[in-house]
Amino acid sequence: MSRRFQAALFGGYRRLPEAVRTFLIRRVAPSFHVGAVCLVEREDGSLLLVRQSYRKGGWGLPGGLMRRREEPADAARREVGEELGIDVELVGEPIVVVDSPMRRVDVVFNARLAAGSARPDDTVHSPEISEARWFRPDELPGLLPEAATALQRLGRSLPPR
Repeated sequence: MSRRFQAALFGGYRRLPEAVRTFLIRRVAPSFHVGAVCLVEREDGSLLLVRQSYRKGGWGLPGGLMRRREEPADAARREVGEELGIDVELVGEPIVVVDSPMRRVDVVFNARLAAGSARPDDTVHSPEISEARWFRPDELPGLLPEAATALQRLGRSLPPR
């Protein structure tokens, strides 16, 4: 495609009404699901992991999909509260993990239990979660792929399998 032709296309696109431009972009661009999850850590270094009732296999991080116009931090706190009935305090800046083949983007926060929060191992509140447990970092169970990737991106070493 020549540069002149491309320039003409972009010029025409720029003159389209915004609603039409948005419609076109949404039809051509790949769509991703965006989630907000938390790596909740206790003072002793243990990590909170959950088993999701709708997935087979390993353990994951508490969290879920963001709602429209929801900020990632708000989504992370909301999801953990809905799933486990606990309050968390987010620590530091999140990392973003992109899984292109699965068309998934996760915003991953480090977190700790907020003062006065319920204990998560006693408070599974959602049918999405079948179990929640604390694990020492050197005794982590089999993890779901996205949880393992998030832990590695956060600089956590995984025990050998």
